[in-house]
Amino acid sequence: MTAVHRFAILAVCTANICRSPIMEALLRAELDPEKFEVASAGVQGWDRAPMDTMAAMELMRLGHSAKAFRSHAIDTYLVDSADLIVTATRKHRSDVLAANPHALRRTFTLVEFAALVELVDGDGPRALVAQAARQRSLAPPGIDIGDPYRRSPDVHRHTADQIDVAVRTISTRLNALVAAVG
Repeated sequence: MTAVHRFAILAVCTANICRSPIMEALLRAELDPEKFEVASAGVQGWDRAPMDTMAAMELMRLGHSAKAFRSHAIDTYLVDSADLIVTATRKHRSDVLAANPHALRRTFTLVEFAALVELVDGDGPRALVAQAARQRSLAPPGIDIGDPYRRSPDVHRHTADQIDVAVRTISTRLNALVAAVG
């Protein structure tokens, strides 16, 4: 029996303790684990740190636990093995691409990719990513998710809600594509 390659998604933010762990948890919860795998990492090396307390509280508000989460620093393997890389900001996208320029056609901000999946079509997740890359200029302005670290609970809530909306859009589209191709 041949192993089926699951579509790999990597979520990236600064330290992997606020935004990208929320992205990871929500994507994992929304996507079929037999078809998708999700990881997260930070462009600054906070390896094995727990989630920020306020970010973890927001994740709990959204129905998910952060108890087992530990941060990871981004590395070449994670970038090379990802079929889709979603970042919190354009700066994170630039950081990923500085380390691996070949990842350009599969690296987007989360909000950017959410906007693009509503505008393009594909016959599967990889085709959708390729089509989104070709239509990147159609993405709206304001595609960054601000850093809530050491900010107020309201900022954390806004950040978590912004991530939740984008993840639901992306997940709905990806799930529909894998259901259509069987």
